[in-house]
Order: sequence, then structure tokens, then C-alpha cells
Amino acid sequence: MPTSHGLLDGKHGIIFGALDERSLAWKIADACRREGATFVLSNAPVTKRFGSLEALAEQTGSPVIYADAQKDDELEALFDQVKSEHGPVDFVVHSIGMGVNVRKDKPYEDLNHDWYLKTLDISAASLHRIVQAGLKQEALADGGSIVALSYIGAQRVFSKYSEMGDAKALLESIVRSFGYRLGKRGIRINSVSQSPTRTTAGGGISGFDAMFDFAEQLSPLGNADADSCADYVVTLLSDLTRMVTMQNLFHDGGFSSMGISDRTVELLAEAMGEDGS
Repeated sequence: MPTSHGLLDGKHGIIFGALDERSLAWKIADACRREGATFVLSNAPVTKRFGSLEALAEQTGSPVIYADAQKDDELEALFDQVKSEHGPVDFVVHSIGMGVNVRKDKPYEDLNHDWYLKTLDISAASLHRIVQAGLKQEALADGGSIVALSYIGAQRVFSKYSEMGDAKALLESIVRSFGYRLGKRGIRINSVSQSPTRTTAGGGISGFDAMFDFAEQLSPLGNADADSCADYVVTLLSDLTRMVTMQNLFHDGGFSSMGISDRTVELLAEAMGEDGS
């Protein structure tokens, strides 16, 4: 168990999206609790059927308030309840995503557009809904921090990532657009572009293992794991990063700055034959 540095002592927040022990939000919740924060856990009511959020709640001593991030009234009710019981929140973590076409193995050039819009709503517009609800209910504290989880598929094409690349690009745009407006109250908002990580959501992407292994071979430090991601997010929620906002921050072992590595060259040579044939 890592040592606590008390980085979030006295802070209270909301963490959206934890489903099970493989979720990034689950690891982030553990790290936030270790660093002294208290928080409310939230996810869509439908996750009661296949998630284990109640176990995380017991583990961290946190209440659960279910809310569908596609429904403004439920988000407003959540923020209103949290504000009435704890006051305005110091931080929000958005770790919500689902690629409907990806899960149903629909290729990008043949997307079901109803599913596509649902993907954009769940994975990106939900961040806008959450921040908007927090502002409307006057439930975001001045000087607070908001962090959303992203992936480099927002900037580069990974064929099997498909519609989720569009969703993450929209998510990162929302971060920038809100950053200007929230900055007037000292509230920061950033996204963390995480390495491929073996989560429940990642498991729904065809070819995920190949994406994971490729990034592992290319990254100078290897893939960043979920525990490391949680620690990094904690720093962004803390006062140590009080002047960082509107950024998409790569937490990927150096992958985003690489072109090719010696090991990747070797693997390509082996696959093609030494003569390149």
C-alpha cells in the first residue's frame, strides 16, 4: 500500500464511472481515499445489475448516488443532494465511456448512427452535462478540479477504436471549452490520456490485446497501469497543480512522443523476414 501524503485532505468530490475492480475510476477512488479525500460514488442505475459499486462504497466508506449521466434531471438531483449534505464539491472525476458500435462490431464506415449518437452522448457529452449540472446547482467550489479520462485515439487513428476516437476528441474539446469559462472561478479542468489499460471497457474493443502489446513495445516506460493513473489523477485533483487547466495530459509511458522503437523494428523484421519479403 503506497504511503499517503495527505494531498487531498479536507477535499470532497464526486467520482463517476466506477464499475468493478478493473475500472480506472475504482483505482482513482482508492487513491483519493488514501490521500484523505471523501467523495460520493455515482454510476448509471443500470450498472446495479452487473457492477460492484456497493463493494467500493463499503471499502472507501463512501455513499453511492446512482444517476444516469444522459439525464439532466438526475444529475441535477445528485449535485443538489451532495451540496445539501456536504457543501459544494472540490473535485469531479469523469470516467464514463461506452462505444455501442464498437461493442456490436460495426465498422466505422458502416456505423449505426443512432448508436453513434448514443456513444457520443455517453462518452463525451456526459462531461458537459455533469459540469453544467454542477454549475446550475451551484455545487462546484471555487478553486476546484475536474478530470476526465481520455485516450490517444482522439488524435490518432486506431482502426478498432472506431467511433470512440470521435467521442474522445469531443471529450477533449469540451475540456478546453469549459476550461476558459471555469477559470474565472479558479476551477481547473483537464483530461488524462491514459495508456491502453486492461479494464472492463477496454475488453469490449476488438483487437485490444494487439493495441496493448504494441503500446507496451513502443513506450520507453511501458504502458502506464491503472494504479499509476490513479496516482497521477490525484495530483491533478490536488492543489499542487492549481495552475494547470485546459490540458490533455498524456499518461502513457512516453508512447505519444514515439515514432518507432528498436524492439518494434525487430518485431517487424521478424514478421516480414530478414530480407523484408
